[in-house]
Order: sequence, then C-alpha cells, then structure tokens
Amino acid sequence: MAIDGSARGPAQLVLTASVARRYYLDGRSKVEIAQEFALSRFKVARLLDDARSTGLVRIEIGHPGSVDVELSDRLMSTLGLQHCVVTDTPDDMPATMREHLGAAAAELLTEIITPHDVLGLSWARSVSAMATALRRLAPVPVVQLTGALARRGVDDSSIDMVRDVARVAGGPAYFFYAPMAVPDAATAQALRRQPEVAQAFSRIGSVTRAVAGVGAWEPEQSTLYDATGEAERQELARRGVCAEISGVLVDADGTPVRSDLTERMIGITAEQMRAVPEVIAIVYGAAKVRAVLAAVRGGMVKSLVTHSTLAESLIAAAEA
Repeated sequence: MAIDGSARGPAQLVLTASVARRYYLDGRSKVEIAQEFALSRFKVARLLDDARSTGLVRIEIGHPGSVDVELSDRLMSTLGLQHCVVTDTPDDMPATMREHLGAAAAELLTEIITPHDVLGLSWARSVSAMATALRRLAPVPVVQLTGALARRGVDDSSIDMVRDVARVAGGPAYFFYAPMAVPDAATAQALRRQPEVAQAFSRIGSVTRAVAGVGAWEPEQSTLYDATGEAERQELARRGVCAEISGVLVDADGTPVRSDLTERMIGITAEQMRAVPEVIAIVYGAAKVRAVLAAVRGGMVKSLVTHSTLAESLIAAAEA
C-alpha cells in the first residue's frame, strides 16, 4: 500500500498514512483505530474512503516526496507525539538540514495553525529557517518567547523572526529587545519589568502552539552552551544537564535544573513551556538523541520535525 501525498499537508498525510497502515496492514478494526488516534469511527471511515477513492492506497505506505510517512508514524507512536514529520534530508551539512527541516516545519504550521491559536517562537537557527520558509499562516498573534543570543557567525534576530512571521500571518507581534542571558539575576529582573518584555511575557500563558529548537549540552550542539563560560558549562554538566530547550535546562529524565544561569535568562520558564498545549521542536544532528528524549520525557516538547537518521536513532534509544 502506498500513499501519494500531493495536495496534502504533512500532518494530514501522516495521519492518513497511519490510519491506513493500521487498517490495511495491521488488521486493526476501525473502533481500535478510532480509540488509538482519539477520532470518531466516522472520521476513520472517511479517511479510509478518501484514501481508496483518490487512489492514495495502493500496495504500501510511502511518499514520493521528502516526508517519510512510515518513519514519521513509527516515531510518533514510539514517543507519544502529537505531530511528527520526518524528512529524508541527507544529514551532511547543518545548513542544508536547517533549510529542509525549516521548510517542512513551515508546511506543518501552515496546515495546523488556526485563527484560534496563539503562536510562540523561541530563538533557534532552525526556527529562523522555518520563519524564512513560511509563506502562508492563519491570522494569529505571534509572541516572542526568548531574548536574542548574539554569537559570532549567527546573524539571525529573534525580533526580526517574530515580526516576519507576524507579517505573514497578518496578526499582531509581541516582541522585545533583550538578550537571552545577562550577567546577573538583578539585571534579568530589571529587564523583565521593562514594558515591552512584560507585555510579551504576559502573553505566554495564552500561547497554544510554540516552535523551538533543542540543544544538547555539548560543544557546537547548543548556542547557549557555546555562549556560556567553561566553568559554568562544567558545573551544569556535573549537575546532570544534558539538554536545553529555549534556555530551559533539563537532565536526562527531563527534570528542569535550576541554576544561576536560569536566574539570568530572559525567556519562557519550564513551567510555562510545559503548559503550552503543543511545542513543536525542529531538531537535527545525531548528537542530540539524549537531548530530544529528555525534552519529550520532561513534557517540554510534544511534536517533532526531524530527519530520518535522527528519527531512527531516537526510536532505537527509546526502545532500548
């Protein structure tokens, strides 16, 4: 059985492929499928009817484009994700992976964002690539979730990213001029009281969907890690930090690790991130397996856009 996903968004494509696979290959009943995917039996029947009537179902589940629907389904099921899009992007150059995954994430957002959503954006190079690729979006407010992190060779601005996405959406933009991390907690507290920062932060509680990156607490695997002093890096590693998501530090179990760095951050907190109904992480690189699993286990990330090599590694690690 195969699926030709032309004219379908990635989320609908993966859902249709998953339902079809359960029914045609695994022999599951419509009632069982409806229970697994939290759909009505009538919705399952409509998906199967549509697959047959349009010729989507042939011999195997597949997709001639960049989305690997079977692997997307496997990873989604293994990690219990809300949405999962896995592309067959070659994992050779980071810039190429960012571009391809950014385009896939932009397509996913275009499909799933509704006028009732509030979109939050955390700074990450992958999220910036998504913003660049975005061409259409429902008219929603866009909220900046973290300050900017200026690094040599990194020219992306979190403010420009938020404004660009809001311009595409045609909705209001809530942004602020502040770094992601400052030298001391007192400065961070003062910045959080600034009107623009306070206004954006007051909107975080209304965010329904957010897009972020995931960094591994290792050299060149997290921009925040690379911007932190060596002594502080080692101390955080000693305390078990293995990942950071939008500046939120977590250990291998996904438990937030509070530190001096936490007090100096200008951005979303662990509690706020967990409260967002869906955080979509755009992740690439084989070194981030533990970091991604930690982010998912801790409830910081609920959906993924990634590439096939990392997806396979995540499944193997989760099932080990």
